[in-house]
Amino acid sequence: MGSFPGHVLPGTLFVFVGVWHIWCAIVRYILNPKLFRVRVWNPVPGIDGELKYLELYVIAIGSFIDLCIELLYSTHLRFFVNGILNPRHMNNFEHSGMLLMFFIFGVTVLLTEKTSILPLPDGALCLIGSTAFCAEYFLFYFHSTTHKGLEGYYHLILVLLIGLCIMSGIAGSLMPTSFPVDLATGISTTLQGLWFYQTAFTLYGPMMPHGCELKGDEIICRSIDNEVRGELLANVQLFTLIFIVLCGVVGAYMFAASRYKGLENSNLHVPIDG
Repeated sequence: MGSFPGHVLPGTLFVFVGVWHIWCAIVRYILNPKLFRVRVWNPVPGIDGELKYLELYVIAIGSFIDLCIELLYSTHLRFFVNGILNPRHMNNFEHSGMLLMFFIFGVTVLLTEKTSILPLPDGALCLIGSTAFCAEYFLFYFHSTTHKGLEGYYHLILVLLIGLCIMSGIAGSLMPTSFPVDLATGISTTLQGLWFYQTAFTLYGPMMPHGCELKGDEIICRSIDNEVRGELLANVQLFTLIFIVLCGVVGAYMFAASRYKGLENSNLHVPIDG
């Protein structure tokens, strides 16, 4: 069973990275469609200092903080009981493994960009990013915490959105000049973050469907009809989020086209050789 903060924190990280990826992909494509290349990360334009790598620091530091919360704070350092892993905190151990993968991804990209220790091409970095999403996918698919009923339905949708992140990352490695693929990476990441928010507000906040309630560590619905109504509401919420994101993408493209069309000198469109 999760919690409201446990969904909002990763949701915030995914939304930040996803929206930034969408915007940068659109601007880079408008500035130079012929030289467009898929990028696993995007620097802050016009800055040469450490702030240039803000996205990577958000990924690495954000996942590390969340990792410490799951592994150190939530477990109270009680890792073992009677010589075995503490069964009461298996959920925290699993989340820690997933967060470790995103931390490794962020550090790997930073080492590639800032040093000559690990000179990996963008295609390889896309695959490493997909590997991190694979760890997240397997976590929620083979979770030790049994997600049933309405809670299970929300997590099923989350698993599907994670699958889109995996596929867009692999596609970015195979089709390094495709604007739709790069845009899909940002969209799928944003949707995953928004769905974390939606899950937090629905299952652990004020948007609980009528006839269902949080009792202890379980979501209990009074009848099958209430549970089905909650699942149908989840579908509406998902479609609404997709509509909002797509409208945002179209609006961002129109704004970027009006502002950057015809410009040539911007470090946003300089491709990373790989």
